[in-house]
Amino acid sequence: MRVLVIGSGAREHALVLALRRDPAVSGIVAAPGNAGIAQHAQTRPVDPCSAEAVVALATESAADLVVIGPEVPLVLGVADAVRAAGIACFGPSAAAARIEGSKAFAKDVMAAAGVRTAHSEIVDTPADLDAALSRFGPTWVVKDDGLAAGKGVVVTADRSAARDHGAELLEQGHPVLLESFLDGPEVSLFCLVDGETVVPLLPAQDHKRVGDGDTGPNTGGMGAYTPLPWLSEEAVTAIVDDVVKPVAAEMVRRGCGFSGLLYAGLAMGVAGPAVVEFNCRFGDPETQAVLALLESPLAELLNATATGTLAQAEPPRWRDGAAITVVVAAENYPGRPRIGDVISGAGEGALDESAAVLHAGTALREDGALVSAGGRVLNVVGVGADLAEARTHAYERIASIKLPGSHYRTDIGLAAVEDRIAVPS
Repeated sequence: MRVLVIGSGAREHALVLALRRDPAVSGIVAAPGNAGIAQHAQTRPVDPCSAEAVVALATESAADLVVIGPEVPLVLGVADAVRAAGIACFGPSAAAARIEGSKAFAKDVMAAAGVRTAHSEIVDTPADLDAALSRFGPTWVVKDDGLAAGKGVVVTADRSAARDHGAELLEQGHPVLLESFLDGPEVSLFCLVDGETVVPLLPAQDHKRVGDGDTGPNTGGMGAYTPLPWLSEEAVTAIVDDVVKPVAAEMVRRGCGFSGLLYAGLAMGVAGPAVVEFNCRFGDPETQAVLALLESPLAELLNATATGTLAQAEPPRWRDGAAITVVVAAENYPGRPRIGDVISGAGEGALDESAAVLHAGTALREDGALVSAGGRVLNVVGVGADLAEARTHAYERIASIKLPGSHYRTDIGLAAVEDRIAVPS
């Protein structure tokens, strides 16, 4: 099987490495890829959002399967174009990708499916903002209704900060979604979905805020770990049965059945799981940790999903232990990051080692030097017999990496190690 992976981040680096471990995979092309991915696959400078360019590359490279990593190409219908060309594609149609592309659509689907989520209200004119804010609080959750790479959300007890964010979004022409605040620890659950067939992967927990102790603004994610020692297998089963399966069935009923990776972000509160958001693709950075523990052939699972045969596939197998990923970010991230700085000590890494370095925003300079090229520059993945050991491996590896002005969180997974997380009863 020849596989074309679309995307350029650490998520795609993790996908490429996991695909390389599958004996059925005979070749991998990544587009556009990055400096780290280029060590393990052919890379091609193709615009991932151009359906025409992706289909042309898939045809030229004789791809048997196309795997689309980022959400924007999916929302724009790139998967539809690939399938129309007769090539299997892992990723939902544009109609199904609205589950992430439009929070209003997602809310409507959840309401019809009877799935618990936050009370919400859409504001599309500045004149309505103040009155709407008065119907929420004392903690305000203000979101961009469209795609915002995880950074369009403000959660604050400061009404003026909530108003400023809402006003800024409206000034940019973006509708604002106000939500009630959900209590309880958050869980990211990835599920392979083929119509009404749902196969869960390991649950993970992301760390969205930029600073230790969950301080500072939201980011695209500063790190994640899996599995969750504080979440029972019964709780995962309940999420699948009460949240993901009803949503998958409702989308089939609407004629936009989901095929690909459906990501449920949930808050595990007193009243049970409630959906914070749905995403239409592998989450970043949770994927980097989850795939580090996958023993099953990844291409087999993705191809079964893409070809409508997931119900006949073997359930995923997982190695014992735990995995953690820590993001090394450029100076000023999540604001406008400083780029072009030389990175040293990153080396090469593969996920079967105790610690691996995955590239997120990197590039090779003309003189061959590895430089930063984005906000989230590297991901360091540690694996171990337990979460404490995985953390040790990851942070020891980070200590050998040098990037001027860079920063990272030192507490990824720490609350779980110290048994400070519990699902409220």
